[in-house]
Amino acid sequence: MFEIKPVSPEVYRQKTRRSTLYIALTFAALALLVSGLAVGLMGVEGGDNFRLNLAGVMVALIMTIALVRFNFWSQPWMAPAVYGWQLKRSLMKVTNVMHHVTAGVMAGDVTAMKLLRFYHLGVTQMYQLDANSSALSQMVHEIDLHKARLEALGIETEQTRLDPAWLEAVKQFAPLK
Repeated sequence: MFEIKPVSPEVYRQKTRRSTLYIALTFAALALLVSGLAVGLMGVEGGDNFRLNLAGVMVALIMTIALVRFNFWSQPWMAPAVYGWQLKRSLMKVTNVMHHVTAGVMAGDVTAMKLLRFYHLGVTQMYQLDANSSALSQMVHEIDLHKARLEALGIETEQTRLDPAWLEAVKQFAPLK
């Protein structure tokens, strides 16, 4: 279950830039090392070693992906980037069933309304973290209307947790045509 947490956009951007730099430097170092070893061990002196260099870069890419997934992912310096990835992944799960969510909201289903509110809160945070205020400004009216509707119905507006059961529950609603 994913939960939206308060995150400073400035700190988030600073830390994700740093983690991106670490990963890029790791890839560059591995690419140079593996390509150099491949050419040194199997290359032809004065010959065309492009394929060995390319193979070295591909191996370095695979090694970097494995390092990120199995080692770096759990490191504290990667936490902001991991959070951002999880936020976007959670929003994508909602986007994939948005036609059912919309139908559920139109039918007055509480679960669909909560799911849409989670989506609005998540998208708001994502746009703030990515410094995309123009995209957010286009959604403000829709977000405010939905929040007012929830308040009028006495439904909690701080829907910061994505309950996977909500995603399944809204699938019962036929998409609007």
